[in-house]
Amino acid sequence: MAKELVLVGLSHHTAPLELREKLAVDGDAREALLKRWSEGVAGEGVVISTCNRVELYATTDDTLSAEQRARALLEARLTDDERKSLEGSLYIHGGEAAIRHLFRVASSLDSMVVGEPQILGQVKEAFDAAKSAGTMGSLLGRCFSRSFAVAKRVRTETGIAEGTVSVSSIASQLAKKIFGELKGRKVLLLGAGEMGEAAAKSLANTGAVLRVVNRSPEKARKVAAECGGEPRGYEQLASEMVQADVVISSTSSDRFVLTTELMKDVLRGRRHRPIFLIDIAVPRDVDPRVGSMESVFLFDVDDLQEVAQENLAQRRQAALAAERIVDIEVAEIEAWRRTLDLTPTIVALRERFAEVVHGEIARSAKKMDLSDKDRKALERMGDAVVKKILHQPLAALKKSAGDPENAAMIAATRALFDLGKPSEYPPAPERAPGSGKLVPDES
Repeated sequence: MAKELVLVGLSHHTAPLELREKLAVDGDAREALLKRWSEGVAGEGVVISTCNRVELYATTDDTLSAEQRARALLEARLTDDERKSLEGSLYIHGGEAAIRHLFRVASSLDSMVVGEPQILGQVKEAFDAAKSAGTMGSLLGRCFSRSFAVAKRVRTETGIAEGTVSVSSIASQLAKKIFGELKGRKVLLLGAGEMGEAAAKSLANTGAVLRVVNRSPEKARKVAAECGGEPRGYEQLASEMVQADVVISSTSSDRFVLTTELMKDVLRGRRHRPIFLIDIAVPRDVDPRVGSMESVFLFDVDDLQEVAQENLAQRRQAALAAERIVDIEVAEIEAWRRTLDLTPTIVALRERFAEVVHGEIARSAKKMDLSDKDRKALERMGDAVVKKILHQPLAALKKSAGDPENAAMIAATRALFDLGKPSEYPPAPERAPGSGKLVPDES
């Protein structure tokens, strides 16, 4: 299937300065290490080296081999005694964990001083070096380019570099820190509580598209008019949640309104796109177990009060907001990564069936002494049969695109029909779904 991202490295969190100094490389030494590393992982790799970290990134279809290769390259720079300390200092991340780590590094969340600006320049330098060396492939390039956009969001939206956090409306501010630009984002207000209405107004002022759901149609219309939104019937709750980016819940219900069962249906309809829930109701409207569901980010009243009480710890709060941004970005790029094998699999499946059908028609045509007209008619009929047979399987594959189980379905399809490994993948979009922003130029 699609190659996996792998990272092997060490940093100030895991290794003493003495060891980091021995492994740090720059200039020609880094170029040589990059060349040896990329050759060992089929030509695609990046090396980040600073005073606080040395990290080797690659995409590979043999993770274990890549890990062993990285260890060997690092050990080659050390004495026997130093190699012993290396064993306890290395961290190894694959897939989503590697992407998350890269995003945190570029955003300075993993730095010795959180918020320092130098690391982003160092990551870009490593990126440029890999591009110049020809070791930057499409998946690795996409992840690094995206890390620059994440870092920009963190710095501009959280104030992490300045150490200040401005909160005029806490719920609105949290949404901004997670999603960035809210203009055009879909916000759903459930209920008509005072706090929820205030948060909804604040979000509507950012240019977000607001919709209001209430058990009372009259109240829904009233609140929608006051907040500049559109009313929706209560029976439309699930369908509206499928479309929403932010949901603010503020009902007077004495039981959970957003249950795990409802959210399972909603998430299935969203294809696991991230959703941000703000539960301002007391008692709570959202079952707390919903917060552990994939792609769900849940805040309740206690969370909002905690943010308000910690305004003096501005840098710490900015770092927390930055972590939420990273969560959103990782979820989005993971959803995109899971679709990489889909297009080549669909193409290969269609070609395999067409090849069999046309081959049989060609053999039969020779025995039956058919005219060109009759043979072409048979070929058209064969194409129609293939299309009908594959309609349901292809629809199922497309429907599962972006879901975690999609990879298993694709693997099973390729194994059942002996399609082999995908030879090429569709290019990555300029921006994975849901972000609304383009990746900035690397320069």
